[in-house]
Amino acid sequence: MKKIIVAPLNWGLGHASRCVPIIHFLIENNYTPVLASDGAALKFLQKEFPELPFLELPSYDISYQKNLKWGLFLKIPKIWKAVKQEEKVIANYIEANSDVAGLISDNRFGVRSKKKPSIYMTHQIQVFAGAATFLTSFFHQRIIKTFDECWIPDTIHSDFSGNLSDLSNSDIKVKYIGVLSRFKAKSAEQIIDVLILLSGIEPNRTDLEIKLKKVFKDYPGMVLMVLGRIENQQTRVIEEGIEVVNFLLSEALEEKLLSAKLVVCRSGYSSIMDLAVLQKKAVFIPTKNQSEQEYLAKLMMKTQRAPFQKETDFSIKSLDLVVKYAGLKVEQKPLANELLRLF
Repeated sequence: MKKIIVAPLNWGLGHASRCVPIIHFLIENNYTPVLASDGAALKFLQKEFPELPFLELPSYDISYQKNLKWGLFLKIPKIWKAVKQEEKVIANYIEANSDVAGLISDNRFGVRSKKKPSIYMTHQIQVFAGAATFLTSFFHQRIIKTFDECWIPDTIHSDFSGNLSDLSNSDIKVKYIGVLSRFKAKSAEQIIDVLILLSGIEPNRTDLEIKLKKVFKDYPGMVLMVLGRIENQQTRVIEEGIEVVNFLLSEALEEKLLSAKLVVCRSGYSSIMDLAVLQKKAVFIPTKNQSEQEYLAKLMMKTQRAPFQKETDFSIKSLDLVVKYAGLKVEQKPLANELLRLF
């Protein structure tokens, strides 16, 4: 079977998790996906698809600083060096594997080829960065244009990405492919009072873990905390009345989410899509100074789907806010076979 390289950015697990339905789609259409990434994102995909070939890519080594924008700016030379190395790894792999039919990059700049159709997947045509938004968006769009096509995982009306996927003054070739989630909506008994889903990169993931363990200490209802730490072995412990598990793969996480009355998590785009497909109620805690998450949290509140709280302000009383909101909901549609026309 022909191979297609699927390469998510290693920034938390959101990019990798939203590639899961893409990978299933490719398998259903008789392609062999090649899992390409680094760090936790690659480990996650290898656990989800242990039978598939994989390719380790150079790390962009993204981490948060107190000032996220400045921290990323300082890392640009290192990131660009990794991108150039990534291009060489991809070129060498294609040279050695004549059965590669194409590439799908989820926000990895160097996963492209002049010899094979190359798709770039993102919900951020506009990259919000305060006063620097024009520049960050301009450079991101220049990168996108080096690919043959851009896939936007959202409805054609940008119901979930809002202005992030605004195409004004842009001639990028895009296709809205619909909301992507590895989960399916089903009925289930609601036995978990609060499911806390942690994600993102360090040290912010750990900071929120520590904060929420204090907030939910001795909470009278059932609380499950999924740490989002991909490790060799799965672990479960009870801490101060909270069940804590280091990670859950898709099938097990779907079961727990379906059983939850309420979800507390970051306002990452993949998390929002997952919760919408499962028709859940949520309270979001956007990462401070992460413009995308702050924008998405405000969008969900403005459209009366879910409230948000700043990390410093979050308390048990924050859970009461959900009664004023309709919850997240979207009709999940299968990916169209027409998307494969380039391959």
